[in-house]
Amino acid sequence: MVFKCQEDSFLKEYTSKVTVCEKVAGGGVHVTFEDTVLFPEGGGQPSDHGWLNGLEVKTVTRKGAIAVHVLDGEEVPFQAGEEVRQKVNWERRFDHMQQHSGQHLITAIFDREFGYNTKSWWLGTDDSYVDLDAKDVTKEQLEKVESICNQLIVDCTAVNVKVYQPDDPALKSDVTRTRGLPEDVSGPLRVVTIDGIESNMCCGTHVKNLAQLQAIKFLNVEKSKNKCLVHFLVGNRVLKKLSECYDREVQFNNLLNGGPQSHVDLIKKVQASVKNFQKVCKKFTSELALVEAAKVNALTPKPRFYSLHRLDGMDSDFIGAFLRNVSMPECFFFLTNGDETRKGQMILQGKADDIAKIGDAICKALDGKGSGKGTRYNAKVNNLKAIPECERIIAEHFGPTEEE
Repeated sequence: MVFKCQEDSFLKEYTSKVTVCEKVAGGGVHVTFEDTVLFPEGGGQPSDHGWLNGLEVKTVTRKGAIAVHVLDGEEVPFQAGEEVRQKVNWERRFDHMQQHSGQHLITAIFDREFGYNTKSWWLGTDDSYVDLDAKDVTKEQLEKVESICNQLIVDCTAVNVKVYQPDDPALKSDVTRTRGLPEDVSGPLRVVTIDGIESNMCCGTHVKNLAQLQAIKFLNVEKSKNKCLVHFLVGNRVLKKLSECYDREVQFNNLLNGGPQSHVDLIKKVQASVKNFQKVCKKFTSELALVEAAKVNALTPKPRFYSLHRLDGMDSDFIGAFLRNVSMPECFFFLTNGDETRKGQMILQGKADDIAKIGDAICKALDGKGSGKGTRYNAKVNNLKAIPECERIIAEHFGPTEEE
């Protein structure tokens, strides 16, 4: 069956009679009609969103020649034979039409110019991609395909849809391809033709003229095992991306105190300053650790346990330098560092027996995740506010001193 939405992709509202309206196991209501203006998912294109007499529809699935509209709730709102006004979410529909027709064009030009077949495609919420049967796509190839596509858009190239019966000999022509046709499709078949470029069987919704695509822009090529994904934007998504980029540019202008032409140089200067600052901080951290270690080494009498905590950042350099320079092998050390979120890291160092007995309890109190082996216990922690509780655990483990 060719649905109303496929006969006229620009039709926004339509009235049709209900054939079935029933509750389904697991919740929700399924509604089917004699015909529908809401496109059911297929051919790589997501389903439409819309309304049935004002009730919101966010899923339309296709079962052979039937479109099933899914409603939330338990109440059956319609009766068989009832006429219902269907309304499509036009902004979403037109976006999908632009991306889908754009994919047909991109696929055809890659095939014509370089012999790259499209294995599959994906229409995402932010961008889309075609998976090309190629090891790589160069920048020059992207620029050439993009230029050809946009010239065809400028030329207002027509897009036509013709319906054929399954046994029509024309469907066996080399000119008419079968990319993206669902396996369970039945009844009349639609062939989408971009004048002078290609004809391709497809069940999706499409523009009438390439001028309605506005523009095509390639983003990047993503390569992985057996995949070469070319990401692209069509139409309003190009404008949206341009707006987002410009907004970021304005923010960079304010943050960097310079225009877009100087952004790269200014960011390089910021990176150099940060790198130098990090070197200075690392030097100061090491010197501070030496001072703290010297203070502990000078303690008399020698303590059985010692706690040291910092909240100036999750940098392990301080703890590492401290432990390398402290000279109290019999002492149990409880060390943490973190930031204002009270997340950070914890290190326990001491005799293996003490680590084994209280390491897990301290880690749990700090809402941490880690483990101990021998004389060291390391963990990432999420609640440094529990340090007093941990110090109580340590004090109870070691008991009072002889002086006490």
